[in-house]
Amino acid sequence: MARPELQPVLDFLLVPTPQAWLEVATDRLDVLLIDHANCEKKAASTALALTYRYVGETELLHQMSRLAREELRHFEQVLDVMAQHEVTYQQLSSSRYAGELHKLVAKVEPERLVDQLVLGAVVEARSCERFIRLCEVLSGEMQALYQQLVNSEARHFQSYLELARTKWEGTQQAFDDKVQQFLEADAQLVTSPDPQFRFHSGVPG
Repeated sequence: MARPELQPVLDFLLVPTPQAWLEVATDRLDVLLIDHANCEKKAASTALALTYRYVGETELLHQMSRLAREELRHFEQVLDVMAQHEVTYQQLSSSRYAGELHKLVAKVEPERLVDQLVLGAVVEARSCERFIRLCEVLSGEMQALYQQLVNSEARHFQSYLELARTKWEGTQQAFDDKVQQFLEADAQLVTSPDPQFRFHSGVPG
């Protein structure tokens, strides 16, 4: 059971991770770790990209700088666990998850920034939820790793969502509708059949 402080993350998402994904995860720990490492690198890269694109957004710059440092530290932690389990880091194709969510991002500002922040909130929330679920089925160093990371992911989720709210210039209902659109896409992606297993993949087909 998740700690009470993590409940807002679980309440935010529309669906939990399917049990079928967890069952495959326990059998494919090498792929899980490699793709998780890739996700941490991408998360740091995304945060840094926002600091380059939105140089006039002071609060965003500070939060994304801190977030990027934390994501790179998580990357190092995953590499350490990979070394303990003798998992060799290698190239993996990306999952469909982030690419499909990015299709929902507007092409013009200021909505583009808000969409990117909402997307970040959804991805961080899903990552946190998967860490929570993985703690239920793993043990040893891997369980310890995910127990360490859940609070950071929950904090990143809140940071992205609050930044998105502050940058939104429309009505609250329009903002809620936007968030719902991303959440529905997330729910569809994690519960539908997926030809490959990855950290954010759907039900392995």
